[in-house]
Amino acid sequence: MRVAREGIPFIIISNALLLAASFSAYRTGSLWLWALAAALTIVAGWVVYFFRDPDREGIRGEGLVISPADGKIVLIAKVHEPAFIRGECTRISVFMNIFSVHVNRYPVSGAVRYIHYNPGKFLNAAIEKASLENEQSSVGIESPIGRVLVRQIAGLVARRILTYSRAGDTAEQGTRFGIIRFGSRVDVFVPTDCTVTVREGEQVFAGLTTLAKR
Repeated sequence: MRVAREGIPFIIISNALLLAASFSAYRTGSLWLWALAAALTIVAGWVVYFFRDPDREGIRGEGLVISPADGKIVLIAKVHEPAFIRGECTRISVFMNIFSVHVNRYPVSGAVRYIHYNPGKFLNAAIEKASLENEQSSVGIESPIGRVLVRQIAGLVARRILTYSRAGDTAEQGTRFGIIRFGSRVDVFVPTDCTVTVREGEQVFAGLTTLAKR
């Protein structure tokens, strides 16, 4: 199983702790240390699972908006986006829990025209005001269907957003552009003349699920 490079330090640390606990348990015969080693075995396995980075070869197309994240659709709403789209658009919000793949992928192809990081709070990422008040990183793409904005939003547990896009980059639909560690949300803002093809409560997958089309 391939893992995201961002997870390698965490994998090394969790396995080092497991080895230390196992060695100490072997040397001392302590039941408490054996119990600790067993617990750390579960933790080490979960860390690898959390940072998995599977290949995603789903449908692609200029008229499609592909999900940038794994998770559940928690909000679909018409909103005004003033920073990049500068007008009315449709926002589709995907909430990622701690068991979701956390690698984020470009929803459309085009040119990266806008990058903005905003420090903020760490509210529950599933609620409405998290889109405005939480720590977040936004990437604006000039695409064949118009301007599309994808926004990574930190949550209660997630405290580290990583975005590798830079203004002037070429975005390729379905390729990775960042990751959020340990539970969070990704919003996609699309033109109002796009037809949303998902509904609230639906499970979606980065690079596979079509969120909207024109």
